[in-house]
Amino acid sequence: MENDLISAVRLQLFHFNEQIERERKNSFMMQRWGVKVALGLMAMCLAGYILGPPLYWHLIEGFAAAVTRSSSPYSSSCPPCNCDCDSHPLLSIPRGLSNASFTECAKHDPEVGEDTEKNLEELLSEELKLRGIEGVENQRRADTALLEAKKLTSQYMKEADKCNSGMETCEAAREKADAALVAQKRLSATWETRAHEMGWKDTFGKSHSQSQGGLDTM
Repeated sequence: MENDLISAVRLQLFHFNEQIERERKNSFMMQRWGVKVALGLMAMCLAGYILGPPLYWHLIEGFAAAVTRSSSPYSSSCPPCNCDCDSHPLLSIPRGLSNASFTECAKHDPEVGEDTEKNLEELLSEELKLRGIEGVENQRRADTALLEAKKLTSQYMKEADKCNSGMETCEAAREKADAALVAQKRLSATWETRAHEMGWKDTFGKSHSQSQGGLDTM
């Protein structure tokens, strides 16, 4: 009866130690995963912060050139002018929005010149407003994305701290279990010694070792 009790205690301690080891492995894997995700998010935010502004201005310039080409109604209606006149246009146009046929038609027609100048000024002002609005919106989105990334990083760091504290708790529990196992072994050895002194013989252990030896020879 005493041997059965000792065996049951040893088995329970063994299962408890295995459970602690599994919890340690799981917490370590969760910590590594959280650190990897946090580093990946930080790398993505850094890449977007570095590559975002050049790509944004490149797309804006292409969009402005496309809008200029599609919004000019004078390129196909005005024939080329073959007269000797002043070569300076009525209004200096930026290089990205210039159109040669448009300026030629505008500078030789006095009725169209004023309307064309007003329309061009309106187009330029609207384009500048659109660029300003888009720049502010993109900056706001970038700030929002950076703030979200910081929040996620802080959350994952908190989870990593929880995993560390859990590992410390598991380690402390394992040390307590090891100490309890050592104490139980000492107590079992003491009781076994007293039993031998009182004339008890370990017939169960001998029969078990003999059966184990028979299985090995087979």
